[in-house]
Amino acid sequence: MQPSIKSPSPPSSMNKPNWLAPFGVKSFRFQWPSDLTTSWAFEMETLILGWYILIKSESVILLVIFGALQYFGALVSPLFGVAGDRMGYRRMLWVTRAIYAFLAGTLLVLGWLDALNPYIVLFIAGIVGMIRPSDMVFRYALIAQTQPPHLLMGALGVSRITSDSARMAGALAGAGAVAYLGMTAAYVVITLLYMCSFLLAFQVDDHFVPDPHKVPATPLQDLREAFVYISDKPILLGALGVAFLANFLGFPLFLGLLPYVAKNIYETDQTGLGFLGASFAFGGLLASIVLSSNRFKLRASQTMIIAACSWFLIDLVFAQVNHIILGMVLLVGAGFAQSLCLTPLAAVMLRGTEQAYRGRVMGMRILAIWGLTLGLLVSGPLINAYGFSVTASIYSLSGLLLTIGMTVYWRVHLWQASSPANTHM
Repeated sequence: MQPSIKSPSPPSSMNKPNWLAPFGVKSFRFQWPSDLTTSWAFEMETLILGWYILIKSESVILLVIFGALQYFGALVSPLFGVAGDRMGYRRMLWVTRAIYAFLAGTLLVLGWLDALNPYIVLFIAGIVGMIRPSDMVFRYALIAQTQPPHLLMGALGVSRITSDSARMAGALAGAGAVAYLGMTAAYVVITLLYMCSFLLAFQVDDHFVPDPHKVPATPLQDLREAFVYISDKPILLGALGVAFLANFLGFPLFLGLLPYVAKNIYETDQTGLGFLGASFAFGGLLASIVLSSNRFKLRASQTMIIAACSWFLIDLVFAQVNHIILGMVLLVGAGFAQSLCLTPLAAVMLRGTEQAYRGRVMGMRILAIWGLTLGLLVSGPLINAYGFSVTASIYSLSGLLLTIGMTVYWRVHLWQASSPANTHM
């Protein structure tokens, strides 16, 4: 067991929680912009390459393969969690963000040489996809390591602002950059963003102190220990269940299939796709602002479940809509619900996990993202056979019913107000 490290106390002016309070910790003042630039680059890159593959190949199958590859690395995220617990989360942040910059530079050069094709994009996306899902492991673990407990929820909300704002601004910027500057110029911007995130990460601290008394173990032994740890905690199992359903049945409609919806349902162009992506991100940003303000006393697990059910209901309506303006309104609602679900979910897991296990437990949380890969791979053939509306309706109804069933099964741990998972946020 690692010796406990007391988190630095914020200045007295920040004793009252508000959205600025987490910035009283020096490490967070550098981590936040590092996460922000990484998130912006992620979103611009995903939109640009997704549209490139769809236009060049005209294949929804290749599009969903590209979307699935973005999160393929969720399978090995527990191993990244092991590495973070052993080496420190800051070091892992340096390594991964250096790789992002190198691969973006590679695509930049290939685009400049006019040597790019959909299969090269898929190959590089596969490499990035092995690493990218674990980025959230290091972000959240660093926040839990450096923030005082009473600021954890607000810090998570502020952290979510980086990804939510990136989905909105990155979607618009990505679409605009390609439309007006071309793909090569857009990749200059993306590469520079990754380089900035790498440099800022050098100023981040994780208070990592190796435990000299820890008995040496193999990575597989560390993983086995984490599985046993989670299996004994129904709260963690329930949170992982919600995370898997959200990724398997909720996110595919927005993170992988939105180019298909824009082109084939709304019959719009790349700019319209940018507005659709920005609408979903704007809803998430609003929810993150609400949570980071610390103005509302919410029960974490109950909020997570109610928001998940609301998300699937909005998805069900979205599946029937063929008007872009109404679709954008629904996307704002879906984005709000998903952020209001997943931020409390992270708080439930971090609060319920001892420091020595945080990397591995959050790695298991990221493993749930594999549900997105499965959801995308299943959705492609279903859309070809039955159409988008039927496929999206099946996903939404299944997600709603399974969430309700899981809540009933673990009601003592997930729903009752007396459960530790429902500590006021």
